[in-house]
Amino acid sequence: MVALTRWFERKFNFDFPLGVFPTILERLRGTPVRLEEMTKTMPKNILTVQLDGRWSILENAGHLDDLEELHEGRLDDYKASLSALRPADLQNLKTKEANHNSTPLETILTRFRASRHQFLKKLETFSDDDLARIAVHPRLKQPMRVVDMCYFMAEHDDNHLARISEIARALQGEKQ
Repeated sequence: MVALTRWFERKFNFDFPLGVFPTILERLRGTPVRLEEMTKTMPKNILTVQLDGRWSILENAGHLDDLEELHEGRLDDYKASLSALRPADLQNLKTKEANHNSTPLETILTRFRASRHQFLKKLETFSDDDLARIAVHPRLKQPMRVVDMCYFMAEHDDNHLARISEIARALQGEKQ
């Protein structure tokens, strides 16, 4: 199977029309459901394994929730017509300090579902003009509309879901 490209190695083009937004919105809306579906029957003993010294399944899942505060804040940045979006903590201290491996999966799933719902509720207050507002993404150093930020989020979500699948396949393969 093709190896998953690491997140910070990815490049992005934001050249699609605003009309793609409803599709992106559905991806964002569906992430908590997909995460729950993929993890709910996983044996507890594989949820905390840090394969190759990287994050476990629980840490990947918790990280998705950890970033919702940043995403909501960036919506505020757009509403305030700021020229640049607030930066993410590239060291992921929130995730490192959260000790997700000692948190029950159901707690992480419930928290993520609630925080994503809150983000989407805020996003739904945006007009078409708001969705087209532009600010510079601090790490990518490129202009980004709200719709682009949502696409970036959906890609980030899928990157972590793919990593969870990768971990699960590797660990289940070890048991065979």
